Amino acid sequence: MSRMTGELLIGDHVQLNIGFAAAQTRLGNLASCGVLLGASVHAYGETITGLADAGSMPGASQLAGVRPGEITETRGTAQLPVHWEATTGDGNLFPALDADLTLTPAGDQTTVFALTGVFRPPPGLADAGVDHEIVCWFAAAAVRIFLARLASALVHPSGAAPQSSAGRDCPAWDSLSG
Repeated sequence: MSRMTGELLIGDHVQLNIGFAAAQTRLGNLASCGVLLGASVHAYGETITGLADAGSMPGASQLAGVRPGEITETRGTAQLPVHWEATTGDGNLFPALDADLTLTPAGDQTTVFALTGVFRPPPGLADAGVDHEIVCWFAAAAVRIFLARLASALVHPSGAAPQSSAGRDCPAWDSLSG
């Protein structure tokens, strides 16, 4: 059994049946409409918070915030940086994830959607004796859930069109051809 220490390099990808331009527009909308936040909270809550629920560590870690950056386009790909902050069981903040969401064209109506980054498990796991492989599994599951929710929203935006914080509908999802 190996003890948990440090940061984990993490990544995953999925192929989308949507053109690059439409996927890029929709990814920007996800960040501004709260879908990115909802997917993050769900992924973290279903996985990392479960480490504490399973009795593996003292106190539950909760996702406290998600900060998306600006979408940039470089060499035919689009990237959206994402930063997660979470709380420890005693309420202290720590950076949980620094990652890039990347869209890469893979055909006329096909785009590869990927996440690569650094995941930081909640402090205290090493002291609690949590096995490194278990934390890796939970972190990979969080990324898969997060990416799957966002991919679904990119391909099927009408099912993910939330209301903005001001109570208005988000941009016209159905008018974004893909």
